[in-house]
Amino acid sequence: MKGEGHMSQGYSGKRTVQKFEELNVYQQALELANRIYAVTRSPTFSRDASLVDQIRRAAVSVVSNIAEGYERGTTTEFVQFLYFSKGSCGEVRAQLGIALGQKYLSQSDCEKLQGQCRLVSGMLHNFIEYLQGSRMPGQKQHTVQRQAVKAAEERRRILEELAEQRRREREAQ
Repeated sequence: MKGEGHMSQGYSGKRTVQKFEELNVYQQALELANRIYAVTRSPTFSRDASLVDQIRRAAVSVVSNIAEGYERGTTTEFVQFLYFSKGSCGEVRAQLGIALGQKYLSQSDCEKLQGQCRLVSGMLHNFIEYLQGSRMPGQKQHTVQRQAVKAAEERRRILEELAEQRRREREAQ
């Protein structure tokens, strides 16, 4: 979130994240997606176009929902999209199980990829818990609040000018 970020120093003592690419969970999800793309290129796996498409879409969804939620501008929406991302992690794990059953990948590769899914899912869970426990409303709400403060200041200035004008008028009489 531009400006404020989701890790505002005022609340957590951590540096402010200025863009979703800086989030560790995003970086891990991106690595997972790239690993899924790599394993689905194998000659055996690539023959099952339907499963390849489905597992790739799910892996891309993990990454994309983190990015989209971050850019939405509110913590509430961000958390909602993190939940979507977490659900997609489960989808990738389930599809890896199918791929293992079809012998499209080795037990070792499957375990490593499912471990990466569990890692990302755990990071998403922890991040969701952190955001739900914070008082940070997100950039969109911050902007609305800032605009309300400016509007109130402008109203106060106008009222002060009117009061001053009336005072001068009374003095002139």
